[in-house]
Amino acid sequence: MGLILGKIKVETPKYELVTATNDYEIRKYQPSVVAEVTYDPVRFNSDKDGGFKILANYIGVFGKPQNIKTDKIEMTVPIITKTVSSSEQIAMTVPVVTKSGGGGEVVTMGFILPSKYMKAEDAPRPVDETVVIREEGERKCGVVKFSGVAREGVVAEKVDKLRACLERDGYKVTGDFVLARYNPPWITLPPLRTNEVMIPVE
Repeated sequence: MGLILGKIKVETPKYELVTATNDYEIRKYQPSVVAEVTYDPVRFNSDKDGGFKILANYIGVFGKPQNIKTDKIEMTVPIITKTVSSSEQIAMTVPVVTKSGGGGEVVTMGFILPSKYMKAEDAPRPVDETVVIREEGERKCGVVKFSGVAREGVVAEKVDKLRACLERDGYKVTGDFVLARYNPPWITLPPLRTNEVMIPVE
């Protein structure tokens, strides 16, 4: 019942709340280790969440973990996604690195690993070589939270407003946005889902 009602019972990233306004929060996140996969959604029949199964297999959501130690890794939230034109090469500090591809769009999806993994080498090595384990340093970002289904149009509107508010208040934006989703969409009722858009700032 808790999942249906949007209750979050797993580990979430640790951060310090720097500033809270009526429009957004500024958060300083602690370093973390991320497992991520970058892919062309066309390969997944235009499914932008096509990387979920790959990452879920790595940590052992659906059975035997697909890592060389076969260690089951606890699920955390949020799931982070970023979509860009694959003709661009964008290096970001928060919270993913998106790699360039060969046309159209590419998506990077990331799972933030449990905090017991302090360094990338602490995490079990993936069997699937498309899964990359990397370290994410301390970072600061502007965040806005919203409920419902994170459709592209809704997300775009939230991002535009957040960016405008940050720039209005004198923050220097240092990268593009990412989408963070906290609830399983096949379980949690849409009005009770927690989503965030995050923009890195200096």
